[in-house]
Amino acid sequence: KMKEDLKIKGDVILTLTDESGNLKQRQEIKNLVVTDGLNYISNKIVTSATTMSRMAVGTGSTAASAGQTTLVTELDRNTFSSVSASNGVCTFNAQWAAGDATGAITEAGIFNAASGGDMLCRTVFDTVNKAAGDSLAITWVVTISV
Repeated sequence: KMKEDLKIKGDVILTLTDESGNLKQRQEIKNLVVTDGLNYISNKIVTSATTMSRMAVGTGSTAASAGQTTLVTELDRNTFSSVSASNGVCTFNAQWAAGDATGAITEAGIFNAASGGDMLCRTVFDTVNKAAGDSLAITWVVTISV
């Protein structure tokens, strides 16, 4: 008897630095691969679905749930600064420079469009107060395993 259980998990690292490059805050958190993201993965297997290309941050604090298709309160969405995939591990990196996405950030998600589109996954975290001179870097690792 053969049994195969596919698992998808995400780990997110947020790093906030000030205008001089000094570390202000660092968080390591988990994410939820939402239903929209699972549908995206299955569609990608049989079609040429649009590639995940952007990460968004927002100010919503509603807990992540499988049925969500957007951030609760999106603040800004940026194209990945780098992305890689190998051996079932996808790594997405995005950055928000000084003056970009300033505010009390509490959520993030991965998307395949500049606006709207499919959301792969979403996470909620302790408030990251990004001042106008601060920079924010997010590394998001999605691991697919059995």
